[in-house]
Amino acid sequence: MSSPKLPEEVLNWLYFADEDYLSAEIMLKARIYNKVCFLSQQAIEKGLKAYLLNCGKRLKKTHKIIDLLAECVEIEPVFKSFENEALEIDRYYIPTRYPDAVVGALPEGLPGKEQAGTALESASRIRKFLKNRLGV
Repeated sequence: MSSPKLPEEVLNWLYFADEDYLSAEIMLKARIYNKVCFLSQQAIEKGLKAYLLNCGKRLKKTHKIIDLLAECVEIEPVFKSFENEALEIDRYYIPTRYPDAVVGALPEGLPGKEQAGTALESASRIRKFLKNRLGV
């Protein structure tokens, strides 16, 4: 059984999501934990955008996973099960990228090995769920 043909724009978003996810795996091995968290956030964001595009939605200019997830919940309520993970990973979008944003942005400072592992696990879980929904 072959998977359905997805629009090129959807495939492009999935390609970038996969690239971010694979990069996060590499960063975990290199012990660059703040980048693992950021790339996990990016992989989820781009995967959700691929799903929304495939459902005929116009993409809003946002990087907040929780906002994208809310749109997905309107289509399929099962997405609600990822809300807690989305809230946690959204915290990593800015502070893991800019040195002047780190101070006070995350009360506990830069993410460590445990946070990076959790972020990557969330990205893996959501990635598998999205790919299943998209038939790839």
